[in-house]
Amino acid sequence: MTAAVLKGTWNYPTRILFGPGRIAELADACRAAGIARPLVVTDKGLEHADITRRALAVLADEGMPAGLFAEVKGNPTGGNVEAGLAVFRAGDYDGVVAFGGGSGLDVGKTVAFMAGQTRPLWDFEDIGDWWTRADPAGIRPIVAVPTTAGTGSEVGRASVITNEASHEKKIIFHPLMLPKVVVADPELTIGLPAKLTVGTGFDALAHCLEAYCAPGFHPMADGIALEGMRLVKTFLPRAATNGADIEARANMLAAAAMGATAFQKGLGAVHSVSHPVGAFYDTHHGLTNGVMLPYVLAFNRSAIDERMATLSRFLGLPGKGTDAVIDWTLDFRRALGVPHTLAELGVGNNRVAELAVHAERDPSTGSNPVKMVAADFERLITAALAGQVG
Repeated sequence: MTAAVLKGTWNYPTRILFGPGRIAELADACRAAGIARPLVVTDKGLEHADITRRALAVLADEGMPAGLFAEVKGNPTGGNVEAGLAVFRAGDYDGVVAFGGGSGLDVGKTVAFMAGQTRPLWDFEDIGDWWTRADPAGIRPIVAVPTTAGTGSEVGRASVITNEASHEKKIIFHPLMLPKVVVADPELTIGLPAKLTVGTGFDALAHCLEAYCAPGFHPMADGIALEGMRLVKTFLPRAATNGADIEARANMLAAAAMGATAFQKGLGAVHSVSHPVGAFYDTHHGLTNGVMLPYVLAFNRSAIDERMATLSRFLGLPGKGTDAVIDWTLDFRRALGVPHTLAELGVGNNRVAELAVHAERDPSTGSNPVKMVAADFERLITAALAGQVG
């Protein structure tokens, strides 16, 4: 490698309180983050859940009564952020507990980010140095509490929010969107249904795999991604089969955080397609990633075979190289009930060209191992609709 290739900028996550029962420390985490009056932001499905009541009770018992905002969609929108922001400002809250899966975490982080901003949300999309437009003094502190094992948003400095007007998923970024403290308690994931366990688990797998394949010199990200994939391979089937398996739940929660840590290196065409598909068809993000994985691996074959040889050895696969990883991915999906085609998610042939244009524009495209333009994405999406893995 040349000296230029060996250069990189590495950013790593925050303080994480990890392990069963750590939710009891939520009030302490808030105090450590400088929060005295938190707004808990979560999705509609968790509004009346036992785990949400438990978190609110922990805060109340510690003399820290919290507000609750739960109007968040599975694919969160700018409208969700605006509604949460109105509640935050009206209640004079001083910080956010982002609670739930990726949707609750992303909206919670974005509400805290936007609390003291005067510019509109879309002015802070992750383009160039747009993040410098924000007033850092207007960003409120965040404590993140994941209740699924997939997105890893609890250790991320960005949120994915859908612009309903353009049907585009936008990445909103600022370094201070990174939560000050994470409470990662696997007991909170025990009630997650098997289907959501699998969908979120494939999100973690896609993050690790795409980060590992992304070009650039980042051996720390590569090492984290490799171990994250091993954890998913070992523990996702156990978590899906027995949701009360606390060892499996804990390891999947770790794998999710590892994936989001590793993908600071970059993502790729799996996410480039999954983002517009989710925006147009409201599909589950992790499940869509799971569908796309083998098609993208096949498309990227020429650039990743050496890395796939290492991965296949590390995972103990029977073959070697890209073919072995594709075969394992197909078998793994099949065993866990992940659909084989985009058509099975309700995606039609009538919007392939439109999806391809949005995929080319997606920020994840720039770090795909093979350069891709809209025509390439049309072929990729067509293959994924028909179930033809190259």
